[in-house]
Amino acid sequence: MVFIESRSGEVKKASLEAMGRARQIADASGGRVDAVLIGSGVATLADSLADRGAHRLLVCDSPALEDATGDGIARELAAIVGQEQTDIVLLSSTSLGKEIAALSAGSLGTCVAADCVDVQIDGTDIIIERPVLAGKAHLTQRVLVRPAVITLRPNYGEPMKGAENAAVVSVDAVAGDGSNEPRRIETMESDDQKVDLTEAEIIISGGRGLKAPENFELIESLAATLGAAVGASRAVVDAGWRPHSEQVGQTGKTVSPKLYIAIGISGAIQHLAGMSTSRNIVAINKDPNAPIFSVATYGIVGDLFEIVPRLEEELRSIL
Repeated sequence: MVFIESRSGEVKKASLEAMGRARQIADASGGRVDAVLIGSGVATLADSLADRGAHRLLVCDSPALEDATGDGIARELAAIVGQEQTDIVLLSSTSLGKEIAALSAGSLGTCVAADCVDVQIDGTDIIIERPVLAGKAHLTQRVLVRPAVITLRPNYGEPMKGAENAAVVSVDAVAGDGSNEPRRIETMESDDQKVDLTEAEIIISGGRGLKAPENFELIESLAATLGAAVGASRAVVDAGWRPHSEQVGQTGKTVSPKLYIAIGISGAIQHLAGMSTSRNIVAINKDPNAPIFSVATYGIVGDLFEIVPRLEEELRSIL
């Protein structure tokens, strides 16, 4: 079963990736994929999910779930999982996905295998893989409980398209009229980040090597050219140069983009913990002994104030 997360009327790409991975698991083990939509007005999303890998779309659409908090959504998910006797529940490792995973697992009396990069079926065993030790190693574990609630890192799977159309099944909400439920009062959108860091395919991050907050214009301009999100090291966030929402690292956000460009970042272990599982890492730093080069796919030693403008110029000529 895959919990489908949506925002502003659109399904999140990370949920589509989870659906694709679920279908691979089901095809290998002879299982079935159920995708679950929970909320008010979510039935309109069913058409966009029809051929994305699920065998069934379970739609729990109720006015009682309008502005529902994570508690309310998790309660509905736990009820559906129990009713369907599901073995594996997959959610994305987004802020909402991790919250709902923990709450629903608590209701089901099970536990969460968090931040996984792979899930396999070996006979009757569920095998997961996830990074540990700041991404320096990957741990393979066997999940002993059922249902197994698992969160998957974004950008570690591929969305599926072209599968047979899923059957749509309506599911009744257990919330009643919702009059006694907690409600989300207001959602405030950030104006400074157009692309969500945890789901971005490309991230350009800057560190203290930029010397001054106004020099982050180099990062923002390069990010705009590549359609990337802007990240930052803890040092510049603590200095007040950038908001905490952009911080990548152990005390910030853990990201796994397809491309991570670290500019003027030395690569302290706390920063590496948040980005070392990126598919490709490009490091630009004037210090050839900077720790960031130990995890970099490609490294450029030199003055970032000369390299970054030239890099952007070359990119603009080919994009």
